[in-house]
Amino acid sequence: MSHEARRARRADNTPPTLRQRVLRLLGPGFIAGASDDDPSGIATYSQAGAQFGFGLLWTIPFSYPLMTSIQNISARIGRVTGHGIAGNLRRFYPHWLGRLVVGLMVLANVLNIGSDLAAMGDTVRLLVGGTSMLYAVLLGLGSVLLQVFVPYRQYARILRWLTFALFAYVAVAFAVKVPWGDALRATVLPHVAFDASTLTAVIAVLGTTISPYVFFWQASEEAEDTADTPGDHPLKRAPWQARAHLRRIDADTAIGMAFANMVAFFIILSCAATLHAHGVVDIQTGAQAAQALRPVAGDLSFLLFCAGIVGTGLLAIPVLAGSAAYAVGEALHWHVSLESKPDQAKGFYGVLVAAVLFGLAVGMSGINPMKALYWSAVVNGLVAGPVMVMIMLLADNRRAMGAFCLPRVLRFGGWLATAVMLLATLAMFASWAL
Repeated sequence: MSHEARRARRADNTPPTLRQRVLRLLGPGFIAGASDDDPSGIATYSQAGAQFGFGLLWTIPFSYPLMTSIQNISARIGRVTGHGIAGNLRRFYPHWLGRLVVGLMVLANVLNIGSDLAAMGDTVRLLVGGTSMLYAVLLGLGSVLLQVFVPYRQYARILRWLTFALFAYVAVAFAVKVPWGDALRATVLPHVAFDASTLTAVIAVLGTTISPYVFFWQASEEAEDTADTPGDHPLKRAPWQARAHLRRIDADTAIGMAFANMVAFFIILSCAATLHAHGVVDIQTGAQAAQALRPVAGDLSFLLFCAGIVGTGLLAIPVLAGSAAYAVGEALHWHVSLESKPDQAKGFYGVLVAAVLFGLAVGMSGINPMKALYWSAVVNGLVAGPVMVMIMLLADNRRAMGAFCLPRVLRFGGWLATAVMLLATLAMFASWAL
């Protein structure tokens, strides 16, 4: 919604329409959740379903309250302080610590971008033929041009529509034969094997659902929305606005994370019911999963899977590159805003463009894209733990949050999510050493 529309609505006190209420509710949290199911995530969930069948379905409901808690906390940091996570780390902690956290996140993002673009290019090649790397370059450059030259409020509308691509994976599950009793039993009665392959898969799934880049993205978008909306202020300075904004954040985050987890559940379910059931157990890219689905589940499932990969990639690349640009810009005290023109935020847009170009370089470097996709999720899992520790310390820092330190339930959920990620990482390292 434009500034002029907001002013006009305030001026005539016209109540918002249902469409306006829905669009206001589905904000940064919804986009963050949908972008979490990027091609890297699709590859991870596909491999989990193909290799372990229904055995890892339990990770999806298990991760939902954890990811919802940490995302909610990240959003509160942005709305309360008017700054993103990196900006707050710079203001309240030693600079070297903030830059280390940002560096780890950017490294994971660049690898993720490269993996996603390679997967998208490979998927387009499956659909129309040609050269996958050419498609990856065109998709990457197209994404950059849209982010740089289209104001974010307009671009966000495009991103919201792209989230509908994710329903393709729900459709796949209903296009194939699923033994629902076995699937539901595995979801609510988990069986965990403590071997290296299972623990690596678990942390890959957790690293995909609980990803550092979406923490930074949602916090920065809340901060930017605060700055760009007339009459809005950081809640530290405008506590009377807290009730409405915190309720919106609660709903936005809960819906966004539920949507992301629903899609992840159906990807694992579909691949377990088709690929694993037919002995196909080595799937490490979404495109490979789509190709393997074709003889097993038919052309419709193949086309739906491919459409989802391209659509989610177009949704995820802006979030990955944008979160890197926000983090670096805030850490270095630059002007950061997707609403600004390129000449008003040169450093910010420079990092955004560089993240995509370096990602393309990763994809063109000869690294096996199948391995890169899966291991990008593992890297996200390794980075998430330390980043989450800093987020939790920041969220309970009274100098940063003032009177808006975390309520007890949210504090418990955030620290529980952090502990789970750290313990899963330690368990994976231990399994490798044995």
